[in-house]
Amino acid sequence: MVRASFAGFTTALSALQVSQKRLDITGQNLANMHTEGYTRQQLDVVSINSTSPSSAYISRNTAFTGFGVGITGVSQLRDPLLDAQYRSQMTKSGYTDAYQNSLDSLSNILDESQIQGLRQALANIRSTLTDMQDPAKALDSAYEVELRNDMESFTNLLNDAAREIKKAEQTEYERLDGETTNRNGAVQTVNDMLLQIATLNRQIKGNEVVGQNSNELKDTRNLLLDKLASYLPIEVTYFKDFSHDGLDADGNALDNELYDISSAGNLLAKKDWPEDVRVDLVYKDENGVTQRLTLVNGSEGTVAENYGNLSITRPDDDVHQTAITITGSATGPDGKPQNPASITITAPANDGPELTGGSIQASLDMLGHDGVNTGFTRGYQYYMDQLDLLAKSFVDTINGINTTGANNGNMILLEGDKASNVGITKEWSAGLVHITSPEDSKTGNILNMLEAMSSHYDSLNGNSFAGFISHVSTTLASDSYANLMNVKSNSIMQNGIQNARDSVSGVSMDEEAAGMMTYMAAYNAASRLMTTLDEALDKLINGTGTVGR
Repeated sequence: MVRASFAGFTTALSALQVSQKRLDITGQNLANMHTEGYTRQQLDVVSINSTSPSSAYISRNTAFTGFGVGITGVSQLRDPLLDAQYRSQMTKSGYTDAYQNSLDSLSNILDESQIQGLRQALANIRSTLTDMQDPAKALDSAYEVELRNDMESFTNLLNDAAREIKKAEQTEYERLDGETTNRNGAVQTVNDMLLQIATLNRQIKGNEVVGQNSNELKDTRNLLLDKLASYLPIEVTYFKDFSHDGLDADGNALDNELYDISSAGNLLAKKDWPEDVRVDLVYKDENGVTQRLTLVNGSEGTVAENYGNLSITRPDDDVHQTAITITGSATGPDGKPQNPASITITAPANDGPELTGGSIQASLDMLGHDGVNTGFTRGYQYYMDQLDLLAKSFVDTINGINTTGANNGNMILLEGDKASNVGITKEWSAGLVHITSPEDSKTGNILNMLEAMSSHYDSLNGNSFAGFISHVSTTLASDSYANLMNVKSNSIMQNGIQNARDSVSGVSMDEEAAGMMTYMAAYNAASRLMTTLDEALDKLINGTGTVGR
């Protein structure tokens, strides 16, 4: 049987069209090689099948071939497993990076290795007391003024350190809240991302239902999911909505949701329904069991129902009691209202829900953990408590010594019981009280104070005043060093996963150039095929029946 005269032209034309489209996609990939979040695209094609009618008059020996190539769509090259690994690593990096940022703020306040701070002030006090051992200088007002100035300098440094820690705490809170700053806090940023992801879900699904390409919108959504993972621990799931998942309410298979079936019960075609994206928060409940709360439930429900939100509170204006309430979407994976509908993460560890990572949890840990009673993380409270211990111990020791031999007078030199309010008394500043001396020695209390500067105290964990400052600085340095190792380790892991993702989803100039040459060669071959078919058809039409003329 002679085939249709122009069938080969259709095959050649489809080859030209596909090669041209592949060149277009190669150009799109190269144009976006440095676009953040762009995913490499490819053309999806299938061979067009040949079909023949059933007839008793058709030759059974005819060999049928296909009729060219057809385009089914333009897809992205992504590996969901690598995406999940990358976002999991982003959650870890988000925590350690935020924690390190907070530790760096504390280091600027308490690092005694780079600045002359509290230890130097104590050394100055000790030096002045050493000079005053001389009986001739013990009651010299000039030396007492020098000692008073040295002690005032020390207490001022304690005041400054406490004030800076309070300021760092407020800055940490503003990272979460952002209301008093010119930029969004983490809470508002996450809320914006949840809204954008939910909106993109609807746009992408709406486009794909009518057959439109949404790859660039998917890139935007994937970029948002990556950023969201640095704030909160999340899991991303791709699923079909309840009307097209192939299951009924009881979980039984429904073929008519997956396939087009004729009235006679014959299978006609498989339905190609677009997938939704669900975003779940991963957290641990009060029993330490891993739980999930759906934050974005695909495109289910109304516009305001398919995504959740975060809110932040600060009871009694106390940053140490900061709490973040995370409300999920109206429904969960099963289409029913979630239980619980929301969870509250508090700054102090109170045996309640806790996130498994992310920068938000790091900020809450720094605000609420004192390293002793409320969590193992040594946050701002821990270092403030240490300064308060130092201030109270110093004040009690100096005042206790000076009341000896005070002749029933009020000879209190220092006041306050916290680093924030410690200072010299108004009476000492005005010269109304002085350093006292026992009846048997003019320098007795001077020597007692000098000895106290090097004594060890139970209230300071067995350290001297200077030793305790070194202990606090060393503790901070150890915390910072250990976390820096985690930061570097997470960075190496994250870069490794990103490289693996780029090998799949990234644009390679070499690969695209090689593909361009291949597609151009295919285009040339298809063009040559069309020319050859034209020559054959010309011979058939114009050469048939002319023999013997």
